[in-house]
Amino acid sequence: MEPGPLAQRLMVVGWPAFLAACVLEALVFALVDPGDLEWSGRALGWSRQGVYSAAFFAFWSVALGACWLTSMLRTGPADLDRAPGRAGAGPSDGGHERG
Repeated sequence: MEPGPLAQRLMVVGWPAFLAACVLEALVFALVDPGDLEWSGRALGWSRQGVYSAAFFAFWSVALGACWLTSMLRTGPADLDRAPGRAGAGPSDGGHERG
């Protein structure tokens, strides 16, 4: 079973963002100790795992936004015309050969 266009778009956007978040997490926390983090001059008061998790999801969100924007900018008029549910879009060939 082939994944649908939405599933493909989510993987094309989500997977590189996930990998970027992993790399950022490793780079940042190789240099920063979560126990030393402060907010408004006071200790953050979060567990190390909480800081790692929150930072990972923040990194993933930013990378997801960047990947989504790149994906949207890469979409051309021909891609928009083939989008399902668009008025005036012709049916796909469904695997039939044209002669």
